[in-house]
Amino acid sequence: MRPADIIAKKRNGESLTREEISFIVRSYTRGGVEDYQMAALMMAIYFRGMDAEETLALTDEMMHSGAVLDFSEFGRVAIDKHSTGGVGDKTSLVIAPAVAATGVLVPMISGRALAHSGGTLDKLESIPGFRTNLSLDEFRSNIKNVGAALIGQTREVAPADRKLYALRDVTATVECRPLITASVMSKKMAEGVNGVVLDVKFGSGAFMKTQADAVALAELMIDVARKMKRACIALITDMNQPLGRAIGNSVEVIEALETLKGRGPADLKLLCRELAAEMILMSGLVKDIGQARDMYDRSISSGAALDKMREIIRAQEGNEQVIDDYRLLPSAARRHEITAPEGGCLRKIETESVGRACMILGAGRTRVDGPIDLSVGLEMNARIGDRIEKGASLVTVLYNDDDRLQAARRLIERAFTIGPEPVEPPPLISRVLR
Repeated sequence: MRPADIIAKKRNGESLTREEISFIVRSYTRGGVEDYQMAALMMAIYFRGMDAEETLALTDEMMHSGAVLDFSEFGRVAIDKHSTGGVGDKTSLVIAPAVAATGVLVPMISGRALAHSGGTLDKLESIPGFRTNLSLDEFRSNIKNVGAALIGQTREVAPADRKLYALRDVTATVECRPLITASVMSKKMAEGVNGVVLDVKFGSGAFMKTQADAVALAELMIDVARKMKRACIALITDMNQPLGRAIGNSVEVIEALETLKGRGPADLKLLCRELAAEMILMSGLVKDIGQARDMYDRSISSGAALDKMREIIRAQEGNEQVIDDYRLLPSAARRHEITAPEGGCLRKIETESVGRACMILGAGRTRVDGPIDLSVGLEMNARIGDRIEKGASLVTVLYNDDDRLQAARRLIERAFTIGPEPVEPPPLISRVLR
């Protein structure tokens, strides 16, 4: 087989065979297919799509490109959660310790900043010393002894996705449903989980802009998971405004820790509670969602979730003292307020623009191996539906570079729509697909 022939076949709108998909994935993982060739194939998939069987084959090949884990010997159910990405989404930092504190194993293979969306690994690495590059043996040991671990794509687990994930970010193919599905589900299935709870987002700050697109993606991922004999449900959630108040890396860690302490913004608390409850229910520890919510609530109110976070940080060589002293986290040198040009009701936020502004400040990447400024970020001071006075602060910008501030400011100022008529804020959770 020749890569060029496979690229041309998909470019022409034809379905690829399992053998062709196997060849291209295995060759790319081993270095036999160049990045530019795989980029061409991904662009062809972006425009021509993949049917259900192609998507299942791609997921399976990516899953088996490395080790497939099995935690059954530990005698506990393993459940993970995955978000399709949004602005201000730090739910993993709350959910992993909270659910692990109830006795469920939570093996999380997470991602880095992708396009305008932040990355769980980058946020965790703002904790001094925190290691996300654990070996497979270290990962297994932490799952056994701690009950949870949060790591990145490795050379051992789903290495094909490790390469493709980075390439998607710089080739404008992030939003492609088959590629999202294969990326997400290959990692989750390789983790050795019994089931996965999906947070599939839609709106101006999501990769899926409409609810219909989010539902279609969720249904595709659920179908793939069930064909691979795993439990799977999806929450369809709104990303027409950032989740929580903090956007960035260290600032989101602080907000996640506040949520583990029983504080934090209401929308973040609600979503963490619902996602965690679904994970607990899926594990079989309880019989209904009400009992699962109660178990999550006790995990937070008793301090068990926060204690588990200390344990996770310590086990991954981070400085657990950040929980009690946020000054140990990276902090931007300067602050700038962006204020409302007029009074009225906040009607709309172009959330992708807000996310891109944060990236421009240095919180995200412009190339695969680019550096990140862990200290910069945004604090959202208004939400859709709020009454705003002229001159009131909309966003506090935490920055280190004046030129970056000016570029980010232009995006942020255009992102807010204020009008005279009141508007109802959108519901955070619109549907649950079981």
